[in-house]
Amino acid sequence: MLKRLFTPLFFLFITINAVAQPAATYPDVAILTERDRARLVDEMLEDRFTNLLPQLMRREGLDMWIIISREYNEDPVLKTMLPSTWLSARRRTIMVFYDQGVDAKGVDKGIEKLAIARYDVGNLLKGAWDIDVRPNQWEALAKIIEDRKPKKIGLNTSTNYAHADGLSFTEHKEFLEKLPDTYQKRIVSAEKVAVGWLETRTEKEMTLYPMICRLSHQIIQEGFSEAVIQPGVTTTDDVVWWFRQRITSLGLDTWFHPTVDVQRPDQNDFNHLRTFSKRPDKQVIMPGDLIHVDFGITYLRLNTDQQQHAYILKPGETDVPESIKAAFKQGNRLQEILTDQFRAGRTGNQLLLAALDQAKKEGINGTIYSHPIGVHGHAAGPTIGLWDQQKGVAGSGDYPLLANTAYSIELNAAVELPDWKKTIRIMLEEDGFFDGQSFRYIDGRQTEIFTIPRKLGYVK
Repeated sequence: MLKRLFTPLFFLFITINAVAQPAATYPDVAILTERDRARLVDEMLEDRFTNLLPQLMRREGLDMWIIISREYNEDPVLKTMLPSTWLSARRRTIMVFYDQGVDAKGVDKGIEKLAIARYDVGNLLKGAWDIDVRPNQWEALAKIIEDRKPKKIGLNTSTNYAHADGLSFTEHKEFLEKLPDTYQKRIVSAEKVAVGWLETRTEKEMTLYPMICRLSHQIIQEGFSEAVIQPGVTTTDDVVWWFRQRITSLGLDTWFHPTVDVQRPDQNDFNHLRTFSKRPDKQVIMPGDLIHVDFGITYLRLNTDQQQHAYILKPGETDVPESIKAAFKQGNRLQEILTDQFRAGRTGNQLLLAALDQAKKEGINGTIYSHPIGVHGHAAGPTIGLWDQQKGVAGSGDYPLLANTAYSIELNAAVELPDWKKTIRIMLEEDGFFDGQSFRYIDGRQTEIFTIPRKLGYVK
């Protein structure tokens, strides 16, 4: 049934059919109308509830998972479970997932999905609070628990992941005040189920993700072109706000404010602090500059995070200088060194240290700070370094690499440029997917620096 529902809408996403035209097109990528986006989001959510959730709860031995939020203070996990037409929780929203196991004949009864609310949450969670019988919402929740007698009750509390630590102090306190002692002793952290829910990309999502990454790449290519940048006039801040406006104009969203920065043969040291927090925001882009963007979009509840480079041709130049090309190859090689380390079960810290060791052997001065991506930009899962923690990251860096997870391969290679008499940083970031056996980039990666203006095939 799910497959039949999904297929026509996916066909619409790819082809533009005559019944429901997309809201806009961007070169060769269709952007769906809000109505069609909502249908697709709900189909993907139903698929996740039906097929992914049972796997995660059983993998961690959790037979009941309770998520509690109040309006405008939503648990990060709960927000990913709301139907497309719910933009926030309502009053207090309580979700209960209970593994019913198998019946006497060995038939899997699946996960019971309840909302301790006056009404259903979309079509997927049935409202289970009769206010005429139990006026107190917490008592209604306690009755659900007592009737089902779970052995382990998972709550969203976590030391390592903010994503999995969404239960507020007040909600936790009020819940425990109504929960019998017998069941309080059965409460455990639902961290691993919550992280699993957030980090796992389904087959349906991965059918869509390449088009989302392609759209993000195309916006970068437009922004880093003579259509937007006039050397000697345009500032880095101009380009940043062009990106923000372009995203809005296309009916999309972003999860972070883009950055654009410049490297040139001057006296300024392009160190990590300058890169991440102290860059000038209104530099005029000039011929001979190497420019860099950090950019991402949010579409269909999935995020991109990409960093790419362009070179501003000087008068008389027709290509990027060979020294900068050679530096860029070191950045590409550092990407390969890291992704070659991907093995199921390895922790983020193991990946980081192995990759840095190999880079050192190859004479590459690399810094690695890669992270999971999906329903959040900086998502839950194994942290593979932070720019200021290159010996490992306690907690999230100890989490293992699992199948069907996506990552932003984010890093930089510091390269001495003799003709500039300084060190530059090739800062790259591209989104990729690990299927449990191998890694692939979702929509490829930049292997050549763009030129501004672009090289035209018919101009010699």
